[in-house]
Amino acid sequence: MENKKVLIVDDQNGIRILLMEVFSSEGYNTFQAPNGKIALEIVNNDKPDLVLLDMKIPGMDGLEILKHIKEIDPDIKVIMMTAYGELDMIKEATDLGALMHFTKPFDIDEMRVAVNMQLRNDTANKCS
Repeated sequence: MENKKVLIVDDQNGIRILLMEVFSSEGYNTFQAPNGKIALEIVNNDKPDLVLLDMKIPGMDGLEILKHIKEIDPDIKVIMMTAYGELDMIKEATDLGALMHFTKPFDIDEMRVAVNMQLRNDTANKCS
């Protein structure tokens, strides 16, 4: 099985580093981006299988980045992260194709299980 690619998009360096370590240790190729412009360059060049996307990013917000990701490749799975209880934004993100969301501070084990489930289901579906 080829290594799945996970892109972490968050303006907080500490969160990116933590998630990179977690998902690298799970065997994924990990990429990180502090903003939407870099995130979309990575999506175009490296075609990640899953994106962990923060809702509040200076410049281009998470919803805008999500729209662009889905335009580039509708099959890329996206999980949103938010520090706020913005239910309207979460609903809009779901309508735009986000699979689920985690509210910060999130449980890292819950996120790891969710990502593994999404990416392993993907593999199982392709094999059958």
